Amino acid sequence: MFFGNIILMGGVNSKLQKHAHVPCRSIFNWFRLHLCCWICKNLAGRNCASKDERTVARRFEFILTASGMMVSTGSYTGSKRELAWRLPLYVQMIPASINALFIFFCPESPRWLYTNERNAEARQILAKFHSRNGDINSPVIQLEMEEFEEHISLNGSDKRWWDFRSLFVDASARYRTTVACMAASFGQLSGNGLVTYFLPVLLEQAGIRRIADQHKRLVLNFVNSITGMVAAFTGSASVDRLGRRTLMLCSTGALVVVLAIINGLLNNPYASAPRANAGITFIYIFMVCFSFGWTPMNGIYAPEVYSYQSRDKGLAFTSIVVQSAACINTFGLPVALEKIGWKVYLIFLFWDLFEFVMIYFFAVETKGLTLEELDDVFAHPNPRVYSTSKELSLRKKQREAAQRLTE
Repeated sequence: MFFGNIILMGGVNSKLQKHAHVPCRSIFNWFRLHLCCWICKNLAGRNCASKDERTVARRFEFILTASGMMVSTGSYTGSKRELAWRLPLYVQMIPASINALFIFFCPESPRWLYTNERNAEARQILAKFHSRNGDINSPVIQLEMEEFEEHISLNGSDKRWWDFRSLFVDASARYRTTVACMAASFGQLSGNGLVTYFLPVLLEQAGIRRIADQHKRLVLNFVNSITGMVAAFTGSASVDRLGRRTLMLCSTGALVVVLAIINGLLNNPYASAPRANAGITFIYIFMVCFSFGWTPMNGIYAPEVYSYQSRDKGLAFTSIVVQSAACINTFGLPVALEKIGWKVYLIFLFWDLFEFVMIYFFAVETKGLTLEELDDVFAHPNPRVYSTSKELSLRKKQREAAQRLTE
């Protein structure tokens, strides 16, 4: 993360962003994105083992992400000066500088320490954050160390950087990988890319065509960032109440309904102004529904699904899936919008219906479980059924009651 933030700050100050060829700039941005952002998510996933810690970390992440979106969109709105596109880059230097300066003060993952046979340090970090009085011999700390001993392999395939067999070694690993990649790709292909990348085109197709409406399109794009942030914050606050699986099902079901309405309103390019305005309104409602359910899931679900041994390689593999799905948004959607126009909504309608079915039959519920307890879920012959069973709910209540007594 340190080197990723240094590269980010160097890129902002250099003339690369202005004069370099687009492929070079894209490769540079891809490198710093994965070096910094994905490692940061993985670190949060490692350290935040409890449900409350993971939720708080995710809220903090997407609040900063949404704030950056609003700053960048607002900078472009109503301004033609060079500073309008440079300002978002300069704003990025602020959190990057803070991260680079203080990252070495952050504690290392206790699971990583245990894996590298630094058990005493791992116990001290657990006691600092998971024990009320910092007692390294607390029953809670002892229980967590026993879970490490049971679930973490000290010489597994995760110690070999080139070995990805841990993602497919058995039925449980294959199920984890499939579910994680499924959720990651759905987070890119639910139609959100259509609105995020091509909202001005959608507005133009809906009736805002005149050059004089350029400012209006920019303002509407800015409003989309604000409503998306509010919806994402609300969804994140509901994650531990509704559950991951329920939140994805509700959000995807709502996307299907909204897309059906949009298809009915915008299937005529020469429709009346009230009908076009109603269609634009439901485009915004679509993004609200997506942000409510899928934005909180992007950084939570995959780290929860993968086991400790396969989490690093699993998130790397998931990143490849995400970027492959993003290629469809980047290169496929412009052609589709040009060739078939409003029928793109129809394609996403049936695709989101397919997503709903897949989530219902295969997505597991990870609500309220530690990363070690999720291993038991995926060891079951039917993880999806077991994750929503009364037996598992009873075990969670017994564990929470035991922890309250020991503390």
